[in-house]
Amino acid sequence: MKVAFVGKGGSGKTTLSSLFVRHLAGLGLPVVAVDADINQHLGVALGLDEGRAAKIPAMGDRLTEIKEWLRGSNPRIESASAMVKTTPAGRGSRLLRVGGDDPVHALAQEVDGVTLLATGPFNDEDLGVACYHSKTGAVELYLNHLVDGPGEYVVVDMTAGADTFASGLFTRFDLMFLVAEPTRKGVGVYRQYTDYARDYDVAISVVGNKVQGEADVAYLREHVGADLLTWLGQSASVRAMEQGRPGVALEDDNAAALDWMRAAVDARPKDWDRFQRQAAEFHVKNARSWANRAVGADLETQIDPDFRFPA
Repeated sequence: MKVAFVGKGGSGKTTLSSLFVRHLAGLGLPVVAVDADINQHLGVALGLDEGRAAKIPAMGDRLTEIKEWLRGSNPRIESASAMVKTTPAGRGSRLLRVGGDDPVHALAQEVDGVTLLATGPFNDEDLGVACYHSKTGAVELYLNHLVDGPGEYVVVDMTAGADTFASGLFTRFDLMFLVAEPTRKGVGVYRQYTDYARDYDVAISVVGNKVQGEADVAYLREHVGADLLTWLGQSASVRAMEQGRPGVALEDDNAAALDWMRAAVDARPKDWDRFQRQAAEFHVKNARSWANRAVGADLETQIDPDFRFPA
């Protein structure tokens, strides 16, 4: 299952991403974690020191190599330069498998049973001339070509705020966890996200964070209703991890919330036809908006109407 963590800056989505990833790995489940936030903190949240985290090869820096491998023998894609972030898989494309032997997973760092990928931060040559979508495009292509099987999890820590919706990346997930604090700003982001996602058949569940009591729970219930899945309270375990003191057990209530989250992910139906249909829709949208002009070709012809993901 493909899972995203989204929310406003400071809501704790990276912390909750790391807790959920650790929870899955602790159960012995195969999990890929992808740091797609402009602030690359997921590696440290998973226990790497800053030096090791900074040395994870950036997916965004290997985009040409990734494209060349993914296009395989697909006759609809003439070259890697003709691929854009929304290019969908077709017959002849190479498909990715969780933990597979391919140029994408070769970039990963293994951390306590977790396969960690990173888009990479802005570097000097990006400043003033590029947007972060030049990095997250690698993640979109990765998800467009990934065949995740039963009991496999790919968890993406997305960039903060509504920028999640600046590309078709938000449709690439089986479930999005929106991390919301029990504040006006927290529920305001929820309303914004649900407004954007309304017409796209995107599943969003709210996970409350930094909840201090029943009044906070009641506030979230009042403003997000049935979309509130669960919540986590203040955590001595999380504070200890943030201070570099691992080994403090997570509180029972917070651990139970992670169980609820995994159950919600597992309950989502896998709809490959919808996944590919949405990929085609956003590819057409991008082709007509900018990509045809940028590449100098009609990229709508890259869509293979007869392609089906393997069951």
